[in-house]
Amino acid sequence: MSSTTATSGLSRARRGVAPGGSGAVPGKRKSKLSAQTTRTFFWLLLPSVVLLVLIHGYPLIHAAVQATHDGDLLQTGNFVGGENFASVLSSPAFWKAAQFTLWFTIVGVFGSWLVGLGLALLLRTRIPAGNTFKVLLLLPWVVPIVVSSTAWNWLVATPDSLIPSIFRGLGLGTPLFLADPTLASITVMVFKVWVSFPFMMMMISAALASVDTTVYEAASMDGASKWQQFTQITLPLIARSTYISWILMTIFCVNDFPTIYLLTGGGPVSATTSLVVLAYRTVFQDFATGPGVAIAFLMTMTLVVISVILYRQIRKSSVE
Repeated sequence: MSSTTATSGLSRARRGVAPGGSGAVPGKRKSKLSAQTTRTFFWLLLPSVVLLVLIHGYPLIHAAVQATHDGDLLQTGNFVGGENFASVLSSPAFWKAAQFTLWFTIVGVFGSWLVGLGLALLLRTRIPAGNTFKVLLLLPWVVPIVVSSTAWNWLVATPDSLIPSIFRGLGLGTPLFLADPTLASITVMVFKVWVSFPFMMMMISAALASVDTTVYEAASMDGASKWQQFTQITLPLIARSTYISWILMTIFCVNDFPTIYLLTGGGPVSATTSLVVLAYRTVFQDFATGPGVAIAFLMTMTLVVISVILYRQIRKSSVE
C-alpha cells in the first residue's frame, strides 16, 4: 500500500473519521456560552482572583521596591532606580549562572520528557507485575528531595563512594563526580531527570489514556507503520499535554533550589550555581537585597516569556 494512502488514513484516523472515530460532525458548531453563564463564571472566579491578588500583590510590590533600592534585609536603603539591574546584567557571575540554568533546564525538561514518554508507552503494554512497576517508578518523585539527595551523595560524593569504587574496580580511574566542575554539572542534571521523569510519565500516561485505541486499528488497516502511528497519531494527540508539561517543568527547573543546593551547594567553583542559587547567595549571604531581587525579577520575566510562547503552541496544537 502506498505511503499516500497510509498518510490519508492517518489523517482520517486523527480526525476520528476512520472506523470507531469520534470526530466532530462537519458543519456542526458548538453553541456559545450565554451572557448569564458568563456572568455566573465571573462572580464565581472573582473571590479567588481577589484572594490571589491580596496574597501575592504585597510581596510583589515589596520586592519591586527592594530591587530599586540599595538596602539590605533590615533597611530599604536609598532609591537607585535600575542600577541593580545594570550591575547584575554586567556581572560575569550572573551570565555564568544563566548559562548553567539554561542547560540545566533544557536537560531537565527534555530529558525527563523522553524518559517519561518511553516509560508511559511501555506501561501501555502488558508487562509482568505492571501495577508494582508503576508504584516503583513513582518513588523518585514521591520520596522527599532531602532523602534523594542524601542517597545520591552516598553514591557519588567521595572517592570511596559506591559508583567511584565501581569505576576504579573496572580500571576506569576514580571519577570525582562532585569535585570536578564538568562532572558535577552532569551529575546535577542527571539527578534532576531522575527526580522529574515520574511527573512527565504521569502527564503523558493521562494523555495516552484518552486516546481511542480504534484510531491505531484504523491506521494499521490503512497500512501505517508503527513509527508513522507514533509520529503522526500519538505525538499530535498528546501535544497539548506535552506543552503543558514543558511549561510546568521549565518553571520547576528554573526555580529549583533544593536539587542543586542539597547536592553540590552550587559548587565546585560555582560550576553548578543556577540563577536561583545565585539570588539566594546574593540576598542571604552577601546581604545585597537589591541585586538579589533583581536577579529574581529577571528570572520571572524570562519564565513569563517562555510560558507565553509555549501557551501559544498549546492553542495551535489542534488535531486536524
